[in-house]
Amino acid sequence: MPSVPPQASRPTAPAAPRRTAFAEGFDELRAAATTEPGRLRIIGALLALLVVAFGAIAAWQMTERAAAADDVLNRSQPLTSDAADIYRSLADANTAAASGYLAGLQEKPAMREGYESDIRTAAEKLVTAAANSEPGSTSADTIAELSRLLPEYKGLVETARANNRQGYPVGGAYLRAANEMMQKKMLPAAQKLHETENQRLSDDYADAKSFPWAAVGLGVLALAALGWAQHRNYQRTNRVLNHGLVTATAASTVVLLWLAVSHTVARAGLNDSYEHGVRSLNVLHEARIASLTARSDENLALVRRGADTKALADDKVVDAYEWGYDQEIDALGKALTRAEGLADDTAGKKPVQDANSFMKVWKDRHTAARDDNDSGNYQAARDRVIGAAKEPTSVCFDNVDKALATALTHEKTEFKQAAGDGRDSLTGLPTGAAVLAVLGAAGAVLGIGRRLSEYR
Repeated sequence: MPSVPPQASRPTAPAAPRRTAFAEGFDELRAAATTEPGRLRIIGALLALLVVAFGAIAAWQMTERAAAADDVLNRSQPLTSDAADIYRSLADANTAAASGYLAGLQEKPAMREGYESDIRTAAEKLVTAAANSEPGSTSADTIAELSRLLPEYKGLVETARANNRQGYPVGGAYLRAANEMMQKKMLPAAQKLHETENQRLSDDYADAKSFPWAAVGLGVLALAALGWAQHRNYQRTNRVLNHGLVTATAASTVVLLWLAVSHTVARAGLNDSYEHGVRSLNVLHEARIASLTARSDENLALVRRGADTKALADDKVVDAYEWGYDQEIDALGKALTRAEGLADDTAGKKPVQDANSFMKVWKDRHTAARDDNDSGNYQAARDRVIGAAKEPTSVCFDNVDKALATALTHEKTEFKQAAGDGRDSLTGLPTGAAVLAVLGAAGAVLGIGRRLSEYR
């Protein structure tokens, strides 16, 4: 047999590269989109996803706003008030210490108890504030500083009192040191704490009142998509309503309207609580602090007897504490005018007007005491200030303080009512939005499924 010559081998074609699952899935989706059942499945999935996303965002955003509104009512504002009470207690304790020193052996038990009560109140409020402050924060550092200074201040006051009862003039130096510690260290720290907590309150207000743009935007988009889907269904089947899509549209509409109305009502309540609650409380706290500082300066003017002076711009030298009294009593008058303008009812205006009347009498009586002191009649001036005279300034100060306390109580009630109404208007919205969103998504899927069944 003849031999067969060797044959040349054919080159094999290279294997096609294997496609990714994503590419294959995309091709299948594109192929399905060319048929009406495929398009309906895609539309149903997108509608369900859009409605669920709308409900989830609405629930999340309104949960945050409800939490912020609750913080305003139960955390931020009470802590702001506690910070103001710390300042007031410290200032009142300083005033009571000066009054007790001025009275000397004639110091009444009630006066001494007032001082001790203020010190206890300040200590208790500091403990509360420390428990609610974040470790390492500015507020925590300020509270720690005040907690350290409070025992030192009390020690200086006790030393001044002991020396005064033994007739040693050095007691006045200790009292002055205590007053300087209070005025230059403790009260500025307490003021800083109040400002920090007030800023925290403002931040909570801003969080609670911020408009939920993301939720509203998704809600409008979901309604637009549902409306388009129903219009498309009508064009292809000439059927006016699809029960599933109508259910989804109704559920989304309810959530959107509930969201808009609840947030509007909550915002109105929070605005009212700020305008007629927080602002009034801040001004009344200013008035009370000015009153306490004026009383402290009035007492210290007699304790120091002109030993501390202040040079004015025109080179005139005046008693530092008399000058301080004039400044604080003017600040008190201005604060009372603003407080009366902010009060929105008779119950809020009446105690402010009473405080203003008592302040005017206080100024007249202080002028008489100052005249006695300037003329060298120290005993008469002392009696007009601490209560031995028929009409002492101490009575006027007590009346001003009581009137301001009444006004503060009223404004706190107003704040709680308005802020509580605002918070309560958000109750149930996060849960309701989530439930209705699930219902709407189910309606959209069932509505599209009903349409798909016509192709089987």
